[in-house]
Amino acid sequence: MTNEDIAWEELSKISADPPEARDKCIQCKRPVAVCWCPGLPKQRLCPESRIIILQHPAEVKRCLRTAPMLALGLEDGKCMTFRGKKFPLPKHEGLAEILNDKDTILLYPSPGAMALNKLDPVGTNGQRPYNLVLLDGTWPQAKAIYHASPALYLLRAYKLVGVPASEYVIRTQPTEGCLSTLETGALALSILEGNQQLRNIMLGPLHYLCRFQLENGAVTHQSKEFLIKQKTYPKLIGRRLAKQLRMLPEES
Repeated sequence: MTNEDIAWEELSKISADPPEARDKCIQCKRPVAVCWCPGLPKQRLCPESRIIILQHPAEVKRCLRTAPMLALGLEDGKCMTFRGKKFPLPKHEGLAEILNDKDTILLYPSPGAMALNKLDPVGTNGQRPYNLVLLDGTWPQAKAIYHASPALYLLRAYKLVGVPASEYVIRTQPTEGCLSTLETGALALSILEGNQQLRNIMLGPLHYLCRFQLENGAVTHQSKEFLIKQKTYPKLIGRRLAKQLRMLPEES
């Protein structure tokens, strides 16, 4: 028997059926062994404000996403996700009305963005519940969504200040001030609702995920900014990140 015959015989023994998939959690859709649902609040939270996520399509392919943690931690209708590269489009049912609401605000660091903590919390001075718009994707993807969506220019833009270090310690962040979508939403919502406990409760699934991963061989990650400053970042950085780091203030 020739080598070619042997090769074809071995190939013929390979099953044509797809490999058996691991059982998945019906709620978070992750394999049961790495499900983070035990970290979710026992009762889904029902703040007065709601979060509107404008998500880049590529984000769906990421295996460790935090937007689902945000959605599953809040009551139905309190976290709405619209997917696309431009907003609003006809397929985004109800989004145009939300963007036209006077209580809708955008969390995005545009040049004129104000500090989020300068806003009145819900109920103070008659303040109504907010619609908090978040852009979900990498920084270049979020920037592309913003520039492709003129409707977002008309929204009042705000930014987080005094941002704590990310607690998503198993993932490398670009800079020290970067947060995951869950962390951003949880921190912003706690400010708008005037309830600091919201943030801690909403971060439960992230803490659960990170603890599980660290107990099973994962290591704590520093940001790219930190590693570059320490001259321990193993890769060459691109022009975009280099420019972003140059814009950061030097430590005193």
